[in-house]
Amino acid sequence: MTVTAQDIRQAAAAIRASVSATPCLHSRTLSEITGAETWLKFENLQFTASFKERGALAKLLSLDDAERRSGVIAASAGNHAQGVAYHARRLGIPAVIVMPRYTPHVKVERTREFGAEIVLEGESFDEAKAFALDLARQRGLAFIHPYDDERVIAGQGTVALEMLAAQPELDVLVVPIGGGGLISGMAIATKDIQPRIEIVGVQCERFPSMYGAWKGLPPVFGASTIAEGIAVKEPGRLTLPIVRRLVDRIVLVDEGDIEQAIVMLLEIEKTVVEGAGAAGLAALTKYRESFAGKKAGVVLSGGNIDPLMLASIIERGMVRSGRLTRLIVELRDLPGALAKATACLALVNANIEEVHHQRAFTHLPVQSAEVEFVLQTRSHEHVAEILEALAAAGFSARLHATD
Repeated sequence: MTVTAQDIRQAAAAIRASVSATPCLHSRTLSEITGAETWLKFENLQFTASFKERGALAKLLSLDDAERRSGVIAASAGNHAQGVAYHARRLGIPAVIVMPRYTPHVKVERTREFGAEIVLEGESFDEAKAFALDLARQRGLAFIHPYDDERVIAGQGTVALEMLAAQPELDVLVVPIGGGGLISGMAIATKDIQPRIEIVGVQCERFPSMYGAWKGLPPVFGASTIAEGIAVKEPGRLTLPIVRRLVDRIVLVDEGDIEQAIVMLLEIEKTVVEGAGAAGLAALTKYRESFAGKKAGVVLSGGNIDPLMLASIIERGMVRSGRLTRLIVELRDLPGALAKATACLALVNANIEEVHHQRAFTHLPVQSAEVEFVLQTRSHEHVAEILEALAAAGFSARLHATD
């Protein structure tokens, strides 16, 4: 095996003074929800809001003087970019970062703030990586791979050392997978310390590259995913053999699972994670039966999420939980009819957020109207109570067809 547990311990010693030993804390509420004793590793609290700076720093520290003077280049959808840019600036190393054109604006600007030269190229990570490799050859730059590098893998494995130091009795570690750097390093460290601990990888259904390789199945990719940090189409040359040897299973989660996990972490733990960072909790809730009764360590791998995307996810989460509802109410188009409907809604404590009154675009008879209400509600049970109250008051009401 190209990376050893000793390599990871050495990486931990090398980076200890410059990265955070992030908290690994028990969540009583999430434990009740998932049925597993849930411990969260808050890698979203690193300075660059991601575990990626561990591996980036470990690699940068290994460069010789000539490589440091020439500079480095990396390809990344954001988190690896920030890790490389931040620590390269700290070490006085010039850095170029190639990012896919779709990369969230917040990640691009944060990386630029760290002093790196930013190049936006390609529709995906793989296209950005190909461009970066060409640029590295042209300009004589050292390429800092986001996952397929021994030093990077060793740096990422330090996450497991900290988790097992904080909670040595864990039964399972749940780890998001993109190219496999994090799970490879963590699996090597974990199996060396405690071989009985199960290692479970998590990928999004739209980018199941490691899952397909692990299962021997041809992967089918989607156009995009909310978890762009793990949207990798090809497993690493170094990481795939490690995953095959040491990872016990890989599961898939869909976009809705990830959105729900983001909202749960925001509401329950008061912590912001990106899509990739929520993948572990998404797996814990989706595959509840397989984790029930176990002590599960979940890596919250990153927190760099676009604020507009987060706002949209919160709103969609409110819809799923029955706390934001659209109703269509049929009214006689007469004075006082709308007031009567709104009074009925007030009696059942539904707060009106939006009202759309429609006369023309409806199949109702003339002198009738449809009114769409967007309501702040408490739950799906509350919505049912509202529909019953409107019916009792003589209104025909229904949920909007898309809700």
